Amino acid sequence: MTAKIFIWCGHPRRDSLSTALADAYQRGAEASGAEIRRQDLCDMEFDPDMKGYGPGLKMLLEPDLFDWQDNMKWASHLAWIYPIWWQGMPGKMKAAVDRALLPGFGFQYQNKGMGWDKLLKPRTADVIMTADTPTWWDRWAYHMPARRQVKNNVLGFCGVRVTDVKLFSPVKSVRPDTIDRWLKRAYFYGAEAGRR
Repeated sequence: MTAKIFIWCGHPRRDSLSTALADAYQRGAEASGAEIRRQDLCDMEFDPDMKGYGPGLKMLLEPDLFDWQDNMKWASHLAWIYPIWWQGMPGKMKAAVDRALLPGFGFQYQNKGMGWDKLLKPRTADVIMTADTPTWWDRWAYHMPARRQVKNNVLGFCGVRVTDVKLFSPVKSVRPDTIDRWLKRAYFYGAEAGRR
């Protein structure tokens, strides 16, 4: 069966390392025969504010967020590629998640008790993040909050099994040959996902 992969590049700027990594991942996945859909956050237009949304109210989704939901439903595998800013997702990326990963789409609370249904099962995901913080320091000093956020509290909460979280860092002092290695690894990860 052909893998259906939705690649979401979560950097709000086009000329970014995240974009280059997403391009490499896509090339690898396509080389393995996967069907690809892709959205880049820098091209998405939507109101990040939740005004008008609350109990008994339904906020209409802009076309880019509707497409994002459609791509999430279509995919058997997700690839989220983005930078860590302040130990989490960039603000615009988090706003897209807040607006589109809603009850009734990503999850549904049960009527009794504290349980919920995970509506995005049985999808899997790769997450590739970049950071200025060295990997060892992120692990030792901060206990990897960005990793926990996406793996447990966002995708995992909705039933998506994150196969791995890759962190490429530190970016601010990286040499060109290291970037080349990172791009080759992203290509390999995409090719691997395309063969699943």
